[in-house]
Amino acid sequence: MLRSCVLSAALIGAAGCSTLPASGPTGRAILSQSAKDQSKLAFNIVEVDSAATLPPAPGIVASNLVAPVATPTDLVGPGDVLNIVIYEAGVTLFSGSSKAAVLGGARAGGSDAAASAERIQVRVDDSGFISLPFSGRLRAEGQTARQLALLIRLSLRGLSQDPQVLVSFEESLTNSILLGGEVVKPGRLVLDTNRETLNESIALAGGVKGEAKDIVARVQRAGQRYEIRLGDLLNEPDLDLQVAPGDRVTLISRPQAFSVLGAPNKSEEIEFPKTRLSLAQAVALSGGANPNVGDAGAFFVFRYVTQRDGSEVPVVYHLNMMKPGAYFLSQRFAMRDGDVLYVGNARSNQPSKLIQLLSQLFAPIVTVRNVTAGL
Repeated sequence: MLRSCVLSAALIGAAGCSTLPASGPTGRAILSQSAKDQSKLAFNIVEVDSAATLPPAPGIVASNLVAPVATPTDLVGPGDVLNIVIYEAGVTLFSGSSKAAVLGGARAGGSDAAASAERIQVRVDDSGFISLPFSGRLRAEGQTARQLALLIRLSLRGLSQDPQVLVSFEESLTNSILLGGEVVKPGRLVLDTNRETLNESIALAGGVKGEAKDIVARVQRAGQRYEIRLGDLLNEPDLDLQVAPGDRVTLISRPQAFSVLGAPNKSEEIEFPKTRLSLAQAVALSGGANPNVGDAGAFFVFRYVTQRDGSEVPVVYHLNMMKPGAYFLSQRFAMRDGDVLYVGNARSNQPSKLIQLLSQLFAPIVTVRNVTAGL
C-alpha cells in the first residue's frame, strides 16, 4: 500500500514538476522571454561576452551651475553687519551727545572728549543702505569696504576736519555660503579667498558625518541645482568645483545599494562597501550561485538605462560565469545604484526538489511504520 502511494505521488510530482517551488525563472526562460512580443514591459538582453559589450562605467555628471564670478572678498551686501571707525582731528563732530546716539539701526559709542575715534556698528538693510549720523542714508550694496569708507568720508566733508574712516565686517552674509545636512558644523561659512572648492568648504565646516561614499552634495546656485557624490570627488579631485558666495550646500545621506535575487547563497539588499563596485565584487558579496539550485551560467544584471532624450529603457545584462573569460569581464563591469543581480535557477534542480518534497511528505509515514513494526 505504501509503495503504491509513493509511486502515485511520484507520478503526480513528475507531471507537475514545473509547479514545484522555485526562487525565480531559469536563465533560459529569461533569454527566451526577451525575444517574445511584450506589450507590458519590453526589455533588451545584452550578452556580455567581450570588452565591447560592457556597459559604460558611470561617470561624474558635469556641473550645470553658472560659473562663479570673481568678486572681492570684502564686498558689502544686504544683511552684513559692519564696524565703522571714524577718526577726527581738531574739534570732533561726533563728540558730546552724539556718542551714544542710535540712529537707523546704528549703535554709536565710544570715546571721551579727548579721543578722536568714534566706533559705530550698523547693519545693511534689505535695500542695501546704511544710515549714519551726519552722513544720512548711504548706498552700501555693491561697494567694497574701502569704497564704502571713502563714500562715508566724502559725506562728512565740510562737517568734520579731515575725517579718516575704516570699515570692517562683524558679520558677512554676502561673502558666505550656507552648509547643512550631514556636516559636522552646519551653518554659515565665510569665504576667505573666494577660491574655496566644495571639498575645502566641507573640510572647513568640520567634515561630513558618516562615510563620504554614502554622501551626496547638493549645490544650489542662481536657481540651478547640481548633485555629486563625495566619493567620486575623492576619486577624481581634479573635478572638484569652486563654490561661490550665496551657494547653498546640503549634504544628503544616500548610500548606494544593489539587490540580490534568484538562486544565490543569500537574497538581500547590499550596500556598496565603497563608491565604485564591480560585478565580480558584487557576486562575491552575495555569496555566488547556490551550488544546489543556482546556475553559474545564468548571472543577470537588471538595470534601467537612461537614454539621450531622458527616457529610461530596461536592459538585462547576461554573463555566463561557466566561461573563464567572464570572470575577467566581471571585473570591468561597473555596478550602479539600484541594480538587481539575479542568479538563475538551474533546470536540473527540479528533480532534486521533487525528491526533497517526497521525502518531506512520506518521512512521517515511514517513521510510523518503523515504530509499529518494532512493537
